[in-house]
Amino acid sequence: MQKIATKVFVGASVAFGIIGLSMVVTTSPESNGPNVVLLKLLFTSVIVILTSFALSVASKYLNNKS
Repeated sequence: MQKIATKVFVGASVAFGIIGLSMVVTTSPESNGPNVVLLKLLFTSVIVILTSFALSVASKYLNNKS
């Protein structure tokens, strides 16, 4: 399970970087704010990163205790 969580963590981290960069590149000075769709995708990737990190740490901790 730790390997799966680590792969998900890496994939979500890459997605976070790509989405964050695209938010910076696509936001124009005349706009009122960031693109809502990209902002939702960015927050979704943050949730996936935090969840997979927690699963990875918990799996490692539980494997050492057993």
